[in-house]
Amino acid sequence: MCRSIKTLHNFEPPATDEEIRASSLQFVRKLAGFTRPSKANEEAFARAVDTVERAVHELLDGLVTTAPPRNREVEAAKARARGAVRYTALRSDA
Repeated sequence: MCRSIKTLHNFEPPATDEEIRASSLQFVRKLAGFTRPSKANEEAFARAVDTVERAVHELLDGLVTTAPPRNREVEAAKARARGAVRYTALRSDA
């Protein structure tokens, strides 16, 4: 799956509308295979992003968990650490 699509469930504070929209856009871009649609495909592309965005809102509103909410800063730090390890390993292989 696309690395730029982030987990949005179970964070404090909850995911914003902007984060949900950005993830929806990335998902549609990944499925379509391009980042900017042609004029002929613009309407279908925008409609798909809107549909995915509504589905994500519905999903996040319906999910339940007993786990405590995750902290955004802590999760971002973990992701940066994983990335540093991954890219260090790639550089050492070259």
